[in-house]
Amino acid sequence: MQSKAIQSWETSNSQALPAFIIGVAFVDESSVFSLRPKREMETAIEDIRVIISSLSPGDKAMHIFPLENLFSSGSEDGQGRLREVVGMIDDETGRDDFLRFLRMLLLQKIALENGYTKIMLGSCASGIARHVLSATLKGQGYSLPADVQYVDTWWEVPVVLPLRDCLAQELSLLCELDCLKTQQLLDRPCCVINSLVASFVSRLREENPSREHTILRTAQKLKPFSFNKFSANGYHDFLPSRLRPKFQNVDTNESTFSEILCLICGSPFSESELQNLESTKHEAQKKIDLYTAHCCQSCRFQILPAGTNMYEHFFSLLPKSWTEKVNNASANHGSLRDQIADYLLEDDDDGN
Repeated sequence: MQSKAIQSWETSNSQALPAFIIGVAFVDESSVFSLRPKREMETAIEDIRVIISSLSPGDKAMHIFPLENLFSSGSEDGQGRLREVVGMIDDETGRDDFLRFLRMLLLQKIALENGYTKIMLGSCASGIARHVLSATLKGQGYSLPADVQYVDTWWEVPVVLPLRDCLAQELSLLCELDCLKTQQLLDRPCCVINSLVASFVSRLREENPSREHTILRTAQKLKPFSFNKFSANGYHDFLPSRLRPKFQNVDTNESTFSEILCLICGSPFSESELQNLESTKHEAQKKIDLYTAHCCQSCRFQILPAGTNMYEHFFSLLPKSWTEKVNNASANHGSLRDQIADYLLEDDDDGN
């Protein structure tokens, strides 16, 4: 991929080879997972730098950002805020998922600040198969189709999954054959749903290596959302022409996407969640009620603190980019309501 990216003269001879430059981002989560010595983490980061620099010729920017950067504002202690908000999540699985959502938010921040137009994730068929099962167990079935597609254009910087059809074993073998050094992920809690599902899928793979592909193919039969498709005037530009027939164009007549996403995980709202949100908009007395209503049922159950009296402090610790979306939506809704009120007749109006 890197070799093709720097050979612009090749891309001009074939539309099937897109020209692009590559940057590598690494999210440092050591402030949360402090099980490893600091020196060991520094060595791992240095190894990553060496791996990137040893790839094929060409400039490759390396971006290493700690997760607490999302919470830093001026003189505020980002690490303290991160640890505090994570500590308020009682459910281990919810805590693990919350950190995954923060990683994506930080990747978006890195891409925007450095001028990148796409984010490529290393999610492979094995990882997506595990996610399919764990999301089903967590009651996230409605939003599941959004997580198993090649592309997600809802984000400000579109996200693509070029390795979606590759198994983890295939990628490991490729790295071994090409003498590419790999790094082990940080240790994570072993009692969460995600880890239990990973162990289950691993045992299935031992019985039949094709099980992961079977799970993925089953999930792919679910109807994707409009932001999982390429719009007619949009993202065909960065897709190789020989692959374009594999993707559907969005049909505006068939799209039923509500454009309302969960404040925390970014999942589309189901019909029942939309109804709850609409009723809350008219009845909410405090802004905290709107924040809560903008969270999907799964996040409310697994991520929000057990006591409702802790909600206000919890939301105050979240990155501003999350709560600002709700504030802006609430302001627009209030402005529209005022405009409509100007045209309504008073009860004592004579109708003239």
